[in-house]
Amino acid sequence: MHIHTKAMIKYKNKEIYEVTIASTLSQYKGSHIDNDIVLFDDLAKIPFPDRTRRMQCMMAALCLNGRATYRLDTIEHTVERNDVIIITNGMVVDNCSFSEDFSGIGFIISPNFFSDIAKDVHEISSLFLFARSNPVSTLSMKEADTFCDYYKMLKSKIDCVGHHFRRDVARMTIATMIYDLGNTIYQIMNRDNRKKNRAETIFTDFIALIEKNFRTERRVSWYGRQLCITPKYLSECIKQVSQRTPNEWIDNYVVMELRVQIKNSRKSIKQIAMDMNFPSQSFMGKYFKEHVGMSPTEYRRS
Repeated sequence: MHIHTKAMIKYKNKEIYEVTIASTLSQYKGSHIDNDIVLFDDLAKIPFPDRTRRMQCMMAALCLNGRATYRLDTIEHTVERNDVIIITNGMVVDNCSFSEDFSGIGFIISPNFFSDIAKDVHEISSLFLFARSNPVSTLSMKEADTFCDYYKMLKSKIDCVGHHFRRDVARMTIATMIYDLGNTIYQIMNRDNRKKNRAETIFTDFIALIEKNFRTERRVSWYGRQLCITPKYLSECIKQVSQRTPNEWIDNYVVMELRVQIKNSRKSIKQIAMDMNFPSQSFMGKYFKEHVGMSPTEYRRS
């Protein structure tokens, strides 16, 4: 996409502009919800990168016809009919080219929205790891049709701007879609004899620990002790695999749970702070505002 943002970093002596939901919406007005998700009805009509880009969002797409090639983290990939493409946050994309008959559908979602979805998906770490090492997977005709059905359903709900639960319906639709794709991925994984490397194993175990303990434990050192490694080594492994720090993963789980409890429960803010093991209501309020941009009370009223 010809997206020119102010966010720019150096990567192997190259300038890399970042692809975000906001920067995409400045160029493409597809079906969307705020700065959280954008749908693409025809990928062939979108101006893809003519220079190196780092994804600050996650992308899932399906090739309906034709052929495409692109480079992801310096590795070239080929996409053909019924191939599903998954690009995760932090990956670098360049060298995109397409055949004249290429067509496809897809969407991008923000890291926060993905985290909101991921908290409801069991074994998400295994799926995440697979997607990073296998960004292109071939679906059967039935599985491709299912992807299209989910896409149409997602689009219809997102386009219904008056729907009171529009965001939640979109989130749950994508979560269900992930489970269906996950079934295909697990079958592929069972045929793949490649063993996880040490960092991938640590990442999987780390995410499993967070899912069980984020309400009470938020120190990277605690997670390191449970995994019998130093906090520094834990941080290096998590960053290597996911392009995110352990603290970012922990904060995502905590913030998503706070959002759910503040918005959907009748508990007082003080009670939520106690349940989530914050030292005080005031401390939780500062933490929440830092990550969400408003106080818990403002969020509850919004």
